Amino acid sequence: MRIVSPIVNGSGVASGSTRSVHVIVLANEKGGSGKTTTAMHVIAALLKAGQKVAAIDVDSRQKSLTHYVANRRVWAKRSGVPLELPDLHTIERANGKSVDQNESAEFATFAAAVNAVETSHDFVVVDTPANDSYLMRLAHAMADTLITPLNDSFVDFDVLASIDPESYEVTGTSHYAEVVRDARRQRRIVEEGETDWIVMRNRVGQFETRNGRNVADGLIDLSRRLSFRLSDGFSERVIYRELFPRGLTVLDELNEKTLGAKPNLSHLAARQEVRNLIDSLRLPIDERGRRRAAARAEWFRSSNRPLDGAEIIAE
Repeated sequence: MRIVSPIVNGSGVASGSTRSVHVIVLANEKGGSGKTTTAMHVIAALLKAGQKVAAIDVDSRQKSLTHYVANRRVWAKRSGVPLELPDLHTIERANGKSVDQNESAEFATFAAAVNAVETSHDFVVVDTPANDSYLMRLAHAMADTLITPLNDSFVDFDVLASIDPESYEVTGTSHYAEVVRDARRQRRIVEEGETDWIVMRNRVGQFETRNGRNVADGLIDLSRRLSFRLSDGFSERVIYRELFPRGLTVLDELNEKTLGAKPNLSHLAARQEVRNLIDSLRLPIDERGRRRAAARAEWFRSSNRPLDGAEIIAE
């Protein structure tokens, strides 16, 4: 995606933009759904596949993705373990005197971040806040792939749609679903592009329950109405929470040095969950990147010295 002008229509779509980098957006208006964890694992998977990846954090209050990447950089240097790192950009919200001024400033900052990486990177992964904002809508309008993590609960389901309390049939779509629908519609008009929307079910229990079946049936019905694809996400596993302080993912080498304990079957199962998710996203990962990943892996194996962030992400 190339942003060539700060002229934006009512839905935040940049007029006259052209496309050269694949934009992946993680979004959900409800907090605690696993956006940042998913974003970091998608980033790690792409980096390990040899792709050049930039990350944009537009959640200026929490900055969870920013902190995740910072933790990863510190741990790589402290442990001497070579870890791939994205090119990170953090977008601050503007605090001017008028809404128009704020939106213009935020657009300029976001556009500068995207323009800085569009010709040198293969993917941009954007992590968004759990609320409706100009930056959140702008990110949706630019998404080639939109990933909405959703906990396996009707509390989270309500972000997308309302249901009948007796039949559990979908009775209407929510505010957030309308935000996505409008962003996709405007993008088709302005850029003649399509956004692939994936809703991933997170924290699914190991045993099937009536509630789980009802949620699954509701999502299948809703996927037909809103034209999104369903994907299995991440189970409720302690490992995902343990890795954040060191900036690690389940795709990294896990051992007693990195975990403080020996890996177990849950760690292996978590890794397979991430691989299944990446496969389901159908991202345009190219062969050139795979060759780059193989060369980098061989270099890692033959090198005994710690790497800093600039060396890790350099081609």
